[in-house]
Amino acid sequence: MINSKNDVQLSRRGLIKTLGLGISLTALPSFMYSAMTDVPQAALDHGERIIPVKEKELHEMQKFIEDCVAANKESDPQEAVKAVLARGVHEHKAMLKAIGEPREAGLKVFLRSRELTIFAATWTPQMNLMPHNHRMWANIGIYTGREDNILWQRKTDGLEAHDVRCLFAGDVATLNTNAIHSVTNPLQRFTGGLHIYGGDFFATERSQWDPETLEEEPSNGDVIRDIFKKANDQMRRTKGE
Repeated sequence: MINSKNDVQLSRRGLIKTLGLGISLTALPSFMYSAMTDVPQAALDHGERIIPVKEKELHEMQKFIEDCVAANKESDPQEAVKAVLARGVHEHKAMLKAIGEPREAGLKVFLRSRELTIFAATWTPQMNLMPHNHRMWANIGIYTGREDNILWQRKTDGLEAHDVRCLFAGDVATLNTNAIHSVTNPLQRFTGGLHIYGGDFFATERSQWDPETLEEEPSNGDVIRDIFKKANDQMRRTKGE
C-alpha cells in the first residue's frame, strides 16, 4: 500500500524504468499517472526488448494516447480504439515522424496500465516471430513497411494455419482474445507497427509455439530476447558494422 507522496513518486520512477522511458516525471502527461499501475518489473520478462522513448516522441504521441484511453471506455472498446488507430496510421508518414525511424528490433512502450497497453513494435528486415498468443484483444496498425501474419487455430493434435493477413502501411488488423498468430517482415527494410492491447500486456502469462514442431510452451523471455538479439546482430553484420 502506498502511504506517502515520496512513496508515490518512487513507485512512478520504478514504473518509468520498467516502461523503458528515459525521461523525467515532469515530462509525463498527467493522464498517464492515473493510468499506470504497480506491476513488478519482473513481469516484463516475456522477452520483449524495450527501446527507450524520447521525451519528444512521447509529447507528439500524447493526443493519440489520450484518444485511445478515452475510446477504451466505450461500450465496444476494441472497435472504438481501432477507429482511433486507423485515423492515426492513415497518415502513416506523420506517425512515423512522431515515433521515429526504426533503427533496431524492439518495442517503444507509450502506455501500460491494467486496461490498456500501447507500444510501437519494430522488426528488422525479414525478421520472424514464432506463433504466440496475447490472451487479450489486440489492434495492430502499420506505420511503415509491411507485416505478414499467419493466423493459427487450435486442433486436437496441435495448431493449424487457417488464415493470412498482409498488412501494409496504413492498414489495421484486429485480433480477438483467443487469437494465435506468427509474424514476418518480408521486406529488405524495417517494419514498424503500433500495437494496442486491451489489458496489461506485460503482466499476462502467454504461450508460444515452437516454429518447427508447433509444440506449445510458456512464453519464454530468453527465447524471444534471443530472437531480437539475433535479428539486430544479423542487421549489423549485413551493414558491415
